[in-house]
Amino acid sequence: MISINIEKKLKGYAGAGTLKVQHTFAAGSVTIIHGPSGAGKTTCLKIIAGLVNVEKGTVKAGNTIWLDTQQRINLLPQQRRVGFVFQDYALFPNMSVIEHLQYATEDDEWINRLLHLGKLETFLSHKPAHLSGGQQQRLAILRALAIKPAVIIMDEPFSALDRNIKADLIENLKQIFAELKATVLIVSHNTDELVGISNQQLYIAGV
Repeated sequence: MISINIEKKLKGYAGAGTLKVQHTFAAGSVTIIHGPSGAGKTTCLKIIAGLVNVEKGTVKAGNTIWLDTQQRINLLPQQRRVGFVFQDYALFPNMSVIEHLQYATEDDEWINRLLHLGKLETFLSHKPAHLSGGQQQRLAILRALAIKPAVIIMDEPFSALDRNIKADLIENLKQIFAELKATVLIVSHNTDELVGISNQQLYIAGV
């Protein structure tokens, strides 16, 4: 379970103001987060992961406090161990497909399963510059899953995928999420395609 109650000053597409979000994500749930561009969806995800600071707020994972500005508690991203899929992928340009996964885990069996999931078995030595946009996006997803995280955060993770690959990946991810018993947060502008995988929704209207 992830509980958040945060306030963050924003200045972006939706104008200047304060993002305020209070929500509890049930343990093992898959939540689709949606709303207008510039509303603060990505910022909200990064706050949960510890990548962006806030003026005021709390983030709790079960009984563990990740963030409490009043108590001056703010765990580092490494301590939170969130599997994060960035919208721009944030891949390492000098690392191959296999190196991205080996950097995250030494479990060869899990790595092989992830490679099969992402259909990247034949691209092991390829670096990001030699992968298509869809392949890069799939690699970003696999890297996030490699640490077997209890919390998975995905920012527009399927935007570069064609329909068939997307549908197959989403179906397989449903099983992976269940096995990991992970709490999953997905930002998406296309909620319809994720109806079969999600069981909660959170709308962020903006500031």
